[in-house]
Amino acid sequence: MKKIVSILLILSYFAVFAQSDTAQVVVPNRKNAAATISKPYVILISADGFRHDYPEKFQTKNLLKLVENGVSAKAMLPSFPTITFPNHWSLITGLYPAHHGLIDNYFYDYQKKKLYAMSNKEAAEDGSWYGGTPLWTLAEKQGALSASMMWVGSASDAGGMRPTYYYHYHEKFTPNEKVAKVIDWLQLPEDRRPHFISLYFPEVDASGHHFGPESKETENAVQVIDQAIGNLVEKVNQLGLKNVNFIFVSDHGMIKVDLENPIEIPEILFDKNRFDFYNAQTLLRVVVKNPAEIQSVYKELKRNKTPDYDVFLNKRFPKKLNFALKDDRYNRIGQILLVPKAPKIFLEKGKNTSVGKHGYSPYEVSEMKATFIAFGPAFKQDKKVNVFQNVNIYPIVTDILNLKITEPIDGTQKTAKEVLKK
Repeated sequence: MKKIVSILLILSYFAVFAQSDTAQVVVPNRKNAAATISKPYVILISADGFRHDYPEKFQTKNLLKLVENGVSAKAMLPSFPTITFPNHWSLITGLYPAHHGLIDNYFYDYQKKKLYAMSNKEAAEDGSWYGGTPLWTLAEKQGALSASMMWVGSASDAGGMRPTYYYHYHEKFTPNEKVAKVIDWLQLPEDRRPHFISLYFPEVDASGHHFGPESKETENAVQVIDQAIGNLVEKVNQLGLKNVNFIFVSDHGMIKVDLENPIEIPEILFDKNRFDFYNAQTLLRVVVKNPAEIQSVYKELKRNKTPDYDVFLNKRFPKKLNFALKDDRYNRIGQILLVPKAPKIFLEKGKNTSVGKHGYSPYEVSEMKATFIAFGPAFKQDKKVNVFQNVNIYPIVTDILNLKITEPIDGTQKTAKEVLKK
């Protein structure tokens, strides 16, 4: 019964989107600039929750073969917190979550006086929540058409321009149906053919949550995505297009959490006159309503904590996580952060959760690390690189497509220089 409730809970996250129109949206009257016609193509693929060790762990025939023909990383470091919406937006903007503002799947903005929730279609498609310039916007503004298959934020006007071709989020397409639609895009006439495509698969994450990362169900989901990637590459090759480049990534990994012994949320925080708290279960953020109380509340929480979690003031949060007060450009994080030690989670009494979770520091919990595999004419062959941060994907794409980065990002050219031929 507990497992059934957990499955229903996870599925409800996307319930609003599942009812959405499945029709493609096409922004009219756009064409590639003349110089774009001869440019390369980039297909950026995200398999949500595809942990860094899954290709070898589950012997993915297609992905392992593609590793030999391209480049891969020992692992890719997701940004903190290692959660879906923040990391997809980091991948597509080159900014850390505290810098682009999408600091969680659910958060409250005290200036807007509104709640952002990934399951709320109106919020998820409102570009005012999202900072930075997504790759599709950068491409469109520089004369290259783009398309997106349900990437986070792609149906919003974030950055000022949506992709020319996109879909509202839903989960009615199978992986191979998504592949077929990508092929349709690549068969369009040259002046209307997208040169940057972003493609999203949720299946592995869903199985990891419902059944755990070691389960047969997760293995099956990994194999389904591996088959879809093999299908995509085969069909793209049949088109005879020159210079199509594939980048396969994930947003985070997955770990089985301790459901039998969850951490109780400190009783003091339930005083709504003094506090708001936001519990992602692998991270609990506290807003102290009276700033004069911050220090005393921090000391009390620190004094009464258990060994299962740490307590931080936002200004003293670990620098390498880029989630401290100085990083909080949108004032959305909160002043005090309670960080459980994996596999522990914070769980409110009477509430259910899933078997698998993510959100922990990728520096402390290796299961949080993500996947990076890339192949195509722009990439070196049979090369393995060390671990790198996911904000470095952005410069890889801009280098291949010869796009000028128009505003500061957190990513650097270091990884691009390691993996690209030029």
